[in-house]
Amino acid sequence: MKTHCFRLRRGADLLTSLEDYSKTQHLKAASVVCAVGCVSAAVVRDASGVNIRALCEPLEIVSLMGTLSEARTHLHISFSREDLSTVGGHLREGCIVNTTAEIVLLELDGVRFDAEYDEDTGYDELVILEDTP
Repeated sequence: MKTHCFRLRRGADLLTSLEDYSKTQHLKAASVVCAVGCVSAAVVRDASGVNIRALCEPLEIVSLMGTLSEARTHLHISFSREDLSTVGGHLREGCIVNTTAEIVLLELDGVRFDAEYDEDTGYDELVILEDTP
């Protein structure tokens, strides 16, 4: 396994940056190990899979988890508000880094993440394939 560590700076879109990194590094299968930092605005989708919420306020990243590859990204995020309440959901474009976002990814050996449309869910879902050299 290989670790990837990098920092996103003010103004970067969290999701777009992670997707771009996955593509430029040709990640076949990876998982978020750690992500800390803050955003000036956020966009998340709730558990219904339909409602998208925009949060126009400073938020601390308290959790980011999920799977990513150059083929697909599925990430969930939690934020802490100034009153210390938390909010989270499916990461969408529009989560804009405020001061910093420190990211650690773990690239997995022997597997490749891809996506395939699932009629039951209506989404492109994770397919885990053996990765042969």
